[in-house]
Amino acid sequence: MTELTLWQRLKQRKIVQRGLAYLAGAFVVFQGVEVMAEPWGISPGVQRGIHIVLLIGLFITLVFAWYHGEKGRQRVSGPELLMVAALLVVAGVALSILGGPEDSPGFAVSREGDDRPGVAVLPCTNMSADPNDEYLAKSLHDEILLKLQKISSLFSIGRTSVLRYAEDPPATPLIASDLGVGFVGECSVQKSGSQIRLIFQLLDGNTGGQLWAEDFDQTLTSTNLFDILRQLAQEVALALNAELTPVEQARISAVPTENTEVYQLYLQARQLGHQFTAESVEQSNALYEQALEIDPDYAAAWTGLANNYSGQAQFGLRPIDEGYRLAREAANRALAIDPENAEAHALLGQIAMEYDNDLATSARHLERALALAPTNPDIITVAALLAQSLGRTDEAIALQEYAVARDPVKGGGHAWLGYFYQLDGRLDEAITSFRTALTLSPGSIGAQYVLGVALLLKDEPKAALAAFAEEADEGYRLIGLPMAYHALGQAAESDAVLAELIEKYEEGLAYNIAYVLTYRGEADLAFEWLHKAVEHNDPGLAEIPTDVLFANIQADPRWLPFLESIGKSPEQLAAIEFEVRLPQ
Repeated sequence: MTELTLWQRLKQRKIVQRGLAYLAGAFVVFQGVEVMAEPWGISPGVQRGIHIVLLIGLFITLVFAWYHGEKGRQRVSGPELLMVAALLVVAGVALSILGGPEDSPGFAVSREGDDRPGVAVLPCTNMSADPNDEYLAKSLHDEILLKLQKISSLFSIGRTSVLRYAEDPPATPLIASDLGVGFVGECSVQKSGSQIRLIFQLLDGNTGGQLWAEDFDQTLTSTNLFDILRQLAQEVALALNAELTPVEQARISAVPTENTEVYQLYLQARQLGHQFTAESVEQSNALYEQALEIDPDYAAAWTGLANNYSGQAQFGLRPIDEGYRLAREAANRALAIDPENAEAHALLGQIAMEYDNDLATSARHLERALALAPTNPDIITVAALLAQSLGRTDEAIALQEYAVARDPVKGGGHAWLGYFYQLDGRLDEAITSFRTALTLSPGSIGAQYVLGVALLLKDEPKAALAAFAEEADEGYRLIGLPMAYHALGQAAESDAVLAELIEKYEEGLAYNIAYVLTYRGEADLAFEWLHKAVEHNDPGLAEIPTDVLFANIQADPRWLPFLESIGKSPEQLAAIEFEVRLPQ
């Protein structure tokens, strides 16, 4: 008798037939789950569990087909079916539970120990006939978030993370699961002539059911708008059993300007500032200045202008000295009008840290900023940077993990968290954070560069070179490539790119050039460039106490004296008091 081939044996035992039939059925289930996921609120973790269970089922089907074919029978007994069904159910439940925290994008950070009610307010929908009123809907959404961030007994998600739901949002339970909150807020804004109508509803994150709703209908004046926002914040806090302290009540009740024209100019300026292109920021500055000509005592407009000037200085859109001088002047004007302006304190803290090398003053401003706005993720990130500048990496990580939990879909937040992980030697976690940042903000400046540095430190120079080559910003690209080429033993290529870096960015990137030379083992030149960085007042020097790229010269007898000369020796940093207590 001719021996059967493997294919013939598989067909004889009906393994092929059963496998194809199972795959056809599984495909139908896959499609059904995908179609019904949103309307039924099936979370991505549960979807993943279903998919894995179906794959396990395929394996079991093939095993049973072989076993029964070997025994000369093809039917599966009742007890066997019950056993398989029980195994699949147990696997499905386990996988759903285990997969839960990684729902959808999987970017949320654990809120373990934080039992405050969490709320995510989605972008407001513009219901006006005039599309030019879109800025009003966006601006009122910003104002709602700022009000809620002043309530320490609430956990409110930051602006960047909710913006991704501006168009075609999924079911409420999916949003709540993505962002790690129990409640979701929805709003719409309609302007008609001198009338404005804001409709807000608070939804249960588990069921999507409405907990509270209100229709605010007023004549469009700045006073009326602030009254609407105050009432809304109070009602949300009441609905979520979140207590408002007297100080917080006063802060959310403040009326910064009674001039409607000024307020609308401010709202338009802020929206343009969010875009932050060279053109949009100039337009934003012009609108802020126009508002301040009418009402020079509008503190929020001075703060917005200060943020624009600081951003222009940081990204080369204005000379550094000029940009930081104008930013400081504007922020101080804001504080002279409103001493409790948290954003102005935070900005002055950042300027003191990065430009003045005055960490004690930075600490005072940031402690005050966080006392005034304890849950603002942007202010918390600046505080994390100060902690890192003081050599307190553990504190920096704790602060930034908290900031990411409040704004889990902000790419920059994950990038900073990855940077702090990298300083702590947690390279795998750093790489994960950097890749998350790239997923969320693919074109962000420096994202590929920081990933490349982490890969370089992990002794993966080829992968690092590929990441550096993908960096869109020329400056960062030229910083990374010489280090990768050096690690790969390509000295000529490293020298060529380093020469280009020095030729183009000698003044602006002196600090970075110093650590490139350090990485290449050129200690004498590295110290020369560190002194140049001091001469140029390079903001990068704020990072030097914990910067791992200077590891090769930290045993050099010149290292500690240099740190002492710029006020950053371990003893000098330890003497600076900076205490931050995050809301629990």
